[in-house]
Amino acid sequence: QTQLLGVLLAAASNFLISISLNIQKCSHLRLACQIEPKPYYASKLWWCGITFLGFGEVGNFIAYGFAPVALVAPLGCVSVIGSAFISVLFLKKTMRAADILGGTLTVTGTYLLVTFAPNVPQELTARRVQNYLVSWPFLVYSILEIIIFCILLYFYKRKAVKHIVVLLMMVALLASLTVIAVKAVASMITLSAKGKMQLTYPVFYIMIVLMATSCVFQVKFLNQAMHLYEATAVVPINFVFFTTSAIISGVIFYREFQNAALLSVFMFLFGCLLSFLGVFVIASNKREEHLQIPFIDCGLIPGKKMTGKIQPDSHSSCYGTLNNGDNPVKSQS
Repeated sequence: QTQLLGVLLAAASNFLISISLNIQKCSHLRLACQIEPKPYYASKLWWCGITFLGFGEVGNFIAYGFAPVALVAPLGCVSVIGSAFISVLFLKKTMRAADILGGTLTVTGTYLLVTFAPNVPQELTARRVQNYLVSWPFLVYSILEIIIFCILLYFYKRKAVKHIVVLLMMVALLASLTVIAVKAVASMITLSAKGKMQLTYPVFYIMIVLMATSCVFQVKFLNQAMHLYEATAVVPINFVFFTTSAIISGVIFYREFQNAALLSVFMFLFGCLLSFLGVFVIASNKREEHLQIPFIDCGLIPGKKMTGKIQPDSHSSCYGTLNNGDNPVKSQS
């Protein structure tokens, strides 16, 4: 019953997040259509979306206190499929066949995840978290993660490699630490609320610092990826990387698949694969909306490159012509 509560809470929270994102998008579109646009933070609709987002994130946080990491993390797919279907209502988008197929695959995968998820009830006390922190599997995992992260950071900083895989792999490595810390903090708060005080142990505050630090750097690299690449590419890849790293961290740190049957492990992984495939199908063939800016192709004008464009200015007497400061010889070189 406790695990089922965590599942329902995580699913509802992610669905609430998808509603909040669509409300915020709707608010931005309404403000853009106004004659005198106001700042987005002056919109009541935008604040409504932010409130829903806050409730959703808090619900996700609490869900980690009731259910295993390997079960809560993959349920993030609910926000993806929820956003695809809710956008039809809020943003008047057209329902595509890919949305229906992706939603079906994701729902099927989610059912398998919930059915065959690890069911290892354990009371996650502060002392148990301390023991997990100094266990040799986690120490080996931490060393490997630090080495991989340093290599990626070297290519990112020194070699200016900003490929989407490099950025999102760093996000996933940080997210694994975030998930470990969130699970520990949420569980210790839950036990404290039940009367078993855990907030007096130093490990509780160590986990809070780890959670906050990893979140800050995780958001930094994720924002960099969103700035350089389209959301339709970032969202599915980030979901796959985040879920995989969260499951691995749950297996190593919290030993969630200990003594699990081989069939259960296989079906759980198959459910993850279906969820990943469904998210990619939903995100496929979608394009970001951009304002259509008219231009005149300069490919046939002597002295201009094929990629050159002349931006029309209807308020100018030289509409569709080269600016006075343009030098054709310099442009050709």
